[in-house]
Amino acid sequence: MPAGFEQIAVGDKLEGTPFLVSRETIRSFAEASLDFNPLHFDDKYMERTFGKTHFRGVIAHGMGTFAQMTRMMTDWLLPRGGMHRRMEARWIQPVYPGDEIRPRAVVSQKIETAKGRWLVFELTVENNHGEVVATGEAMAECPDNLAG
Repeated sequence: MPAGFEQIAVGDKLEGTPFLVSRETIRSFAEASLDFNPLHFDDKYMERTFGKTHFRGVIAHGMGTFAQMTRMMTDWLLPRGGMHRRMEARWIQPVYPGDEIRPRAVVSQKIETAKGRWLVFELTVENNHGEVVATGEAMAECPDNLAG
C-alpha cells in the first residue's frame, strides 16, 4: 500500500514515465488543444528568428511538457488519496521531435495547518540529452484519510 502523509518525507523523489515526442504526438496535442501555431508544424516557418531566439526546427507545445508533469503528479498522488491542487512551470528550452522527456519531482515541504495537510514539490523535466527543458513547483492536498 502506498505511504501515507506521515510516511512521506521531505526529499522523497518521484519519477514520471518517459515520453517520446514525435510529429505525431505534436499533431495529437494540437488537435486536442486547438493550437495549430506554425511553430509546431512548419519547418520553413521555423527557419526564421523570433526576437533573439532561433529554433533548429519545429518544437513541441510547452503545455505538452506541462501535461507530462501533471501526469506524473496525478499518477503518484491518486493511489495515495492525494489531490493535485496547483502547479507552476517554467520552460527553459524547447522540446523537439525525437526528444524523450522525463519529469521528476522531489518533495520539498510538508505543511500541516488547521485546515489541511499539504505537500510541495520541486519539478524538473529533462530530455534524453540530460538537458533541463522545464522546471516548476506543485502543491498537493492530503486529506485526513490519506491511504497508508
